[in-house]
Amino acid sequence: MDYQEALNYIHGTYKFGSKLGLENIKTLLQELGNPEKGLKVIHVAGTNGKGSTCSMIQSVLIEAGYKVGLYTSPYIERFNERIRINTRNIEDQELANITEQVKKAVERMLKEGFQHPTEFEIVTAIALLYYQEQKVDFVILEVGLGGRLDATNVISDPLLTIITPIDYDHMTYLGNTLEAIAGEKAGIIKKGKPVITGFQHEEALKIIEEKALLLEAPFYQVVPKQFEIHESHLKSQTFSVTLFQQSYRQITIALPGLHQVENSMLALTALKILEKEGHFEIRDQELRKGLRNVRWIGRLEVIHDDPMVLIDGAHNLQGAKALSKSIELLLKNRSITWVVGMLEDKDIDSVLNLLLPKVDQVIVTEPDCHRAMRGEILAEKIRQNHSKVSIEPKIEKAVTKALEITDKSDVILCAGSLYMLGAIRSLFQPENN
Repeated sequence: MDYQEALNYIHGTYKFGSKLGLENIKTLLQELGNPEKGLKVIHVAGTNGKGSTCSMIQSVLIEAGYKVGLYTSPYIERFNERIRINTRNIEDQELANITEQVKKAVERMLKEGFQHPTEFEIVTAIALLYYQEQKVDFVILEVGLGGRLDATNVISDPLLTIITPIDYDHMTYLGNTLEAIAGEKAGIIKKGKPVITGFQHEEALKIIEEKALLLEAPFYQVVPKQFEIHESHLKSQTFSVTLFQQSYRQITIALPGLHQVENSMLALTALKILEKEGHFEIRDQELRKGLRNVRWIGRLEVIHDDPMVLIDGAHNLQGAKALSKSIELLLKNRSITWVVGMLEDKDIDSVLNLLLPKVDQVIVTEPDCHRAMRGEILAEKIRQNHSKVSIEPKIEKAVTKALEITDKSDVILCAGSLYMLGAIRSLFQPENN
């Protein structure tokens, strides 16, 4: 099996749908010899901020000399981004070799009368088998959807769990209330294992606390009064924080936005808890350098100057809130052209209500995804509250048009769906290499 055959096989399993539940993934991993057993896992759920938080923890552990696996979704430019070790994407042939092993295990499952695993279950199995074969020291595992019935929840004995801020998203699968959604996310909490959570709505926080109490899991919450921001720019920010009666002064991260400081606190708290439990030792300089070196593509990322081009996911209410705050803080008095494409199953109205007042003109495009909203329909929604709207369904043409109509001193903001960011980012990659 070569790389393209592996991708064809993986994506070809999309037809088996998205089935929440753990029986299939358990059976598949048994066929593979249970590669998840023995992995030291940090398990992360939540609505927004999962990827950034995971990347921060990974970066610090790398600086401390450890070999760290990172499993995330979706990808921005290449599928291989989803499965990494020490920031290096899985190599094409490595992916092909592991996928062939998993394919044979699936074939054995089918002969035994089991259901065909879903695409996410297969990718999760590929990642876990790869990390076992590569003998990583730690694995940072990001939940795909929800938590309780997500394939990653096959991990029964994580070192600790993290639940980033929860908001309304994927309501078809997770429920229509914050309590219901939080209940699904809190499903990753394990008996006696520490759980850390961020800034939560009261309804969500109550559910997480109750689950932690029920499972006798030590509970930690990071709160705003623990940190102070000194400087905040589009390419870096500096803050101080107090954790466990210890003060960390003048920490710098390259990720902009208040929410990234909050994510940093989650990462720091996780690292200090695991250090206290004796899993590793991290020197102050390693911690600082690790956080300073974190990069997380597609999250308020500057990919071009003159005019400034920013890309950001902002595909749900919470993401739009974070982006709106960042615009107010970092882009005051700048004219903004918004290139927007969205998936039809997202909370589109909430995103538009938050961001339309912040932009001067809008170019509507269509993400490369079967769930993308047609440009004409999205544009009609936008015209109800904004007069300067045009449509360019092809992403490349939308960006070209934005560059033509935007002054060099102004900003092009590409936001609304992660599924369009890869195509946009690749247009500017030669300049950034």
